[in-house]
Order: sequence, then C-alpha cells, then structure tokens
Amino acid sequence: MLDQLDIFSDTVYDECGVFGIYAPGEAVAKLTYYGLYALQHRGQESAGIAVSDGDNTMVFKDMGLVSQVFTERDLTTLQGHIAIGHVRYSTTGSTNWENAQPIHKANEYWSLSLAHNGNLINTNELRRRLERRGSEFQSTSDSEVIAELVVRAGRKTIEASVRDAVRHIKGAFSIVMMTEDKLIGVRDANGVRPLALGIMNGHYVLSSETCGLDVIGADFLREVLPGEMVVIDGKGLSSYQLIEKTNPSLCIFEFVYLARPDSSIYGRNVAEARKNMGRQLAREAPVEADLVIPVPDSGNPAAQGYAEASGIPYGEGFVKNRYIGRTFIQPSQTIRQLGIRLKLNPLRDVIEGKRLVVVDDSIVRGNTSKKIVQMLRKAGAKEVHMRISSPPIEWPCFYGIDTAERKDLIAANLTVDRIRTFLSADSLQYISQKGLVSAVSDIIGDGSTNGAAFCMACFDGVYPIPIPSRLKMTKLSLEKAKKAETLF
Repeated sequence: MLDQLDIFSDTVYDECGVFGIYAPGEAVAKLTYYGLYALQHRGQESAGIAVSDGDNTMVFKDMGLVSQVFTERDLTTLQGHIAIGHVRYSTTGSTNWENAQPIHKANEYWSLSLAHNGNLINTNELRRRLERRGSEFQSTSDSEVIAELVVRAGRKTIEASVRDAVRHIKGAFSIVMMTEDKLIGVRDANGVRPLALGIMNGHYVLSSETCGLDVIGADFLREVLPGEMVVIDGKGLSSYQLIEKTNPSLCIFEFVYLARPDSSIYGRNVAEARKNMGRQLAREAPVEADLVIPVPDSGNPAAQGYAEASGIPYGEGFVKNRYIGRTFIQPSQTIRQLGIRLKLNPLRDVIEGKRLVVVDDSIVRGNTSKKIVQMLRKAGAKEVHMRISSPPIEWPCFYGIDTAERKDLIAANLTVDRIRTFLSADSLQYISQKGLVSAVSDIIGDGSTNGAAFCMACFDGVYPIPIPSRLKMTKLSLEKAKKAETLF
C-alpha cells in the first residue's frame, strides 16, 4: 500500500534555494519573486523575501509555494534596492513558520537578514555554546545558528563578522545575506552547494542556480568560489577569500537530479550532462529492446541519451500529472491503493507488447520503482529493463539533501540482483561511479572537470567534510541496515 510518504519521499530533495539582488532603481522584491519562482524545485515548504531601502528592512515569509505566499500587493509593499529570498525544504529543523527564511537578527551596528542552502554538521555544539552566552533561538534550523554567530561576532563591520563566524561553522553552506546597505554571498570551503553570480543592467545578482538569473534577464558572470565571500554595495563588487585551503567537492547530484535542466554548472548545461549520462549508461548496460522510455521528468534527458547511443527508439511511456504537489489532501483508502498512478499513468498503446528500457535518475527506497514496473507489466509490457543514470545510493547525505537513513536505502541492504528481484524487473543496471564522473567531465571539456571535483558520498561513503561520530550513528548503523533487509 503506497501512502502519501511513499509517493513523495522515494527520491532525494535539496534543502533550499537562495537568491539575492542589489539593484537601485529596480523593483527588487518582484525580481526576487521571479528568481524564487525559478528555484521552486529546490524547496516547496516555505518561501520568504527580505528587502532593505538603506535604512529599514522588511521581511515577508510564510508556508507554501512562492505563488501562494506572495501577492502583488505584498510585493508592492516591499520597497528597497537590496533583497534576498529563500525557498525551503527542511532537513534540519521541523516544518513550521519559525523555520521559514530569511532569518532576521540585529546588533548595535547593523541588522542582518540571512538565507541558507546546505546543512551544518556541528549545529548542536554551536547552539549550546551560543545559548551559554545568552542567545535565544526562535527556530530549530541551523540557519539561525549561522545568523546568531554573525551578529554576536562583536565586530563593527559585516565583513569581519562573517569572517569570524565562518571559522566556527562546519558543513555545507551557500549563503546570501544582507545588511541595510550590503548584499553578501558566501560559500563553504568545499563548495558542496552551488551559488552563481550574475549581472543585470549593471547590478549584481546571486542565485543558487543560473535559471534564477535567466528568468530576470541577468547574465551569468561566474560561480562564487569555494571559501569565497562576495560583498556588493554602492561601490560595486568586492571579493574575499575567507578560507584559503579549499577542497572543491560540488555535490554531483546537482547534475544527476537536483538542478533544473536549463541551469548551467561549471559552465555547461545540466540537461546535456544528463543526456551524456544516458549515453554512457547505454555503453555500460546495453540490452535488446524495442523502446526507451523515461520516468518523467527527471529521467527524460538520460533516456534521450540512452536512445541516441543505443539506436533504440525513444518514446513517452507515461503521462505525468503535473498538478500534484508535495502537500495535497491525504488520499482515501481507495485512492491510496492506486499508488503511483496519482503521479504517473502508463500509455498502453505505446508500451503494450514492447520490450522496454526504462530510464530513471535514481532508486532510493525502491517502492516507486517497484510500482512503476508493476504498472508497465499490467499495461502489457513484454519486458521491463530498468536503467539508472546514477550509481546505487548506499549512504545518507549530511550536507543538505534529504535522504533516508542507511537502513532504508535499498542499495545499502541488497545486491543489484536482489533489488532487481524486488522490483520484478527483467534486468537492472546502474551507471558506474567512474562512468558518471566521465559523463559529467566529458561535457565540461576535453575530458577534464576544469579543476572541479565532486562529492559522491551518497555513492561511495567518502565524506569530504568529516562527519562527527555521534551524527553518523543516527544514519549509518550497519547492524540496523542488515536487519532492515527483511523489509524489502
């Protein structure tokens, strides 16, 4: 029986999207609204915008999608020339209004509004330390801990305060923040989460992805570097390398699933990277079949690449209901038994009697993939061969992606052949780790990543930012994982 959780959690979700703009004379609240609208895929639980006119800051945030939170009237009241915005999907902190962002705090020198994408791994330690110094927290998010560190740094300038705060925080963070007169962007030393810098009519813009720049007509300049702080004010753009020793480790799942297909990372289009993964997958995992179909929408580019490289025709095998969000009315018992049909419905005329290659971006718990195979067989598919454009996900993420505990990750507990049996597929193959890096590197140019490296911890368990043992135990218990094998 597939309940609401199964339908919407058998995948991975990024925690947040951030946006910032410094643009005197422009309607910055509306521009931020459109930027957040483009970043909606990175968080659907809450949305917020903070705006400053140089003297005062206004913050407006609420639970819901960007289009649900803001009205034309709301945006008109947010007057100023600096703005930051945030869309949230929670991994640290519960789902409630207090955890919505931007966070706003002040000290005797300036006020601070902050929006954060990522996840800290020393939140509890920092919170306890700050509470001993008299800090009071309104939320349970690690983002408020960062904001409190900055305002309590005791420095007169925001630049010095951020520099001090960054020395204490560990984990993944792309942050946009603003005072009354400055817009700031900061990235952690590993650059796990993306942050792009653009320009529009001579004004600077920050966005989690380039699609946020595109929607307002801004041109992409470059990515904020790992360990870098950029400060934008009336004098223009200044750059400070806060952390000299960096270890670039961009989350490779940005290429696999998280980023929008029309975004660019490392200067190359994400959709083309995914298509290249499909081509590589076809080389590594060929099969005789009549039709290649994607699991929409995330499997579309990889399926196109697979079809192109294999010579097998590409087709649309599912119709997707695009009006089901992550929060909808709890289905009744009758509807619940229909399971994944709430989101996907197979096209019988296309797939009946066919040997199918079904391409998807990942398998997390396996429940959704199992239902997909069942639906295709019921619709008359002769054979179902699953091909996955990422390696098996065996390890949880601690850096801002909501993944299951290891005991719930099917690939951490079963061999590929046993997963195939669980899915009732005729065959199952994943792209190799080497093949995935090669596919992404090939589209970056000349077989190299232009100095870029990736975090692949969810595939290989190698965490570029060391994880405290206490935190690891909550997700990585191998004994629990082995016992969980009986669940599948």
